[in-house]
Amino acid sequence: MPSEKILEQKKAVVEALADKMGRAASGVLVKYEGITVDQDTKMRAALRAAGVEYAVIKNTLIGKACDIAGFEGLKPQLEGMNAIAISYDDPIAPAKILKEYAEKIETFEIRGGILEGAVVDAATVNELADIPPKEVLVAKLLGSIQSPLYKFAYVLQAIIDKDGEAAEEAPAEAPAETPAE
Repeated sequence: MPSEKILEQKKAVVEALADKMGRAASGVLVKYEGITVDQDTKMRAALRAAGVEYAVIKNTLIGKACDIAGFEGLKPQLEGMNAIAISYDDPIAPAKILKEYAEKIETFEIRGGILEGAVVDAATVNELADIPPKEVLVAKLLGSIQSPLYKFAYVLQAIIDKDGEAAEEAPAEAPAETPAE
């Protein structure tokens, strides 16, 4: 039987994880197997740089945190070794980074996740990872807004140019039509 001190530590871990999951914009659960130390170090550095918390936690503790946070749908994925990545600001960052490593490492796979308070499957996490970065989306939006305006400006300029040519020709013809005295 575990000591009271160990039980209190585990309870604190579960409560902290449940709180993090509840506050998260997104979270990704991955099968944490077959990754080398070098790959793991690089992945963790990329996750830290993106502001993502990442930890390998026992399935029983993740399961209890899921119960507390209301993410019971994630519990069937808790088999084998698992890790969880949680982001509070950028919902795409953990999915994008972990998908990159899941494509490189055959045994490292995305199992599911949470997105704005709902449990999502691995396919949804992979779709989320395929969304272009915010800067690219903003540039596309601005381009789509500017394109019709530029076309409208070109049409107006063409009308002005056409009317300007006709106005210049009219005075040149007018003196030729004046009657002679």
